[in-house]
Formats: sequence, C-alpha cells, structure tokens
Amino acid sequence: MQTSRFLRSRARSASVAAAAAVLLAGAGVLAASPAQAAPRPCPGAGPGDPARCAQVIGIDPGSALVMRTAPRYGAGAVARYGNGQWLEVECWTTGDPDADGHGYRYWMRVSTAGAWGYVNDWYLDTGGPGTWKPILPQC
Repeated sequence: MQTSRFLRSRARSASVAAAAAVLLAGAGVLAASPAQAAPRPCPGAGPGDPARCAQVIGIDPGSALVMRTAPRYGAGAVARYGNGQWLEVECWTTGDPDADGHGYRYWMRVSTAGAWGYVNDWYLDTGGPGTWKPILPQC
C-alpha cells in the first residue's frame, strides 16, 4: 500500500519530534546541576518548622554521595547516600571543588537522624547560591 507524500512527511515529522522530546527529557535527567530546586521544608515537618531539606541528585549508578567531617574530599567519611535521599541542610560554606570537575566549591553542612557532616552542593537539588544564600546561613 502506498502512502501519500503528505502522510509520509507527517509521519517523519512526528518521529523527529518524538526523538527530540526523548533527547531533551534525557538531557534534563542526566545533566545534574545545582540549579534544579531549592531547600524546602523537610518531609513530615510540621507548620512553622524551620528545617530545610534537599534531595541527593546526580550520583552515578553504583556510586554514593559521601558525607564528610569537613568540606573537602580528604576528610573522613561519615555516611553515604544515593539519589533521592533527603538530607536536612543547615548552612553553607566553601571547600574542595566537586569530584566531577565542574569547579563547584560550595558545600552544605547536612544532617540525618543518625549523622551530620558536609556534602558538595553540586549533588543536591538546592538550586544554587542565588537560590539558597537568602535562605541559609553561612557556616
């Protein structure tokens, strides 16, 4: 069965549009950056609770974000977290650049029910300095 040039053109356009949508969606998921959200009330926080939280993002499969005793990669490891885990964000400071070579030097002092320490902000969905500096104190 033959199709008209018009129908072939529409089918080709639809295929191109679908492929572009998949590529754009994938780029948004794979391109972790600090400018994706903002510190927000922690899950389960009651009205007026000042605690701010962020989720871990951009960690490669099989890897983990390491919470450290100081804002540098040579500092002792406290705990490890995977994508999607929530951390309470207390304050920000500067230290070693992120491990993936972006040169991002902002670190957050974070805590969970069982530990506290520092993680590079590149791997949190905090929204970047322009978003969190008005909300969070410097350590």
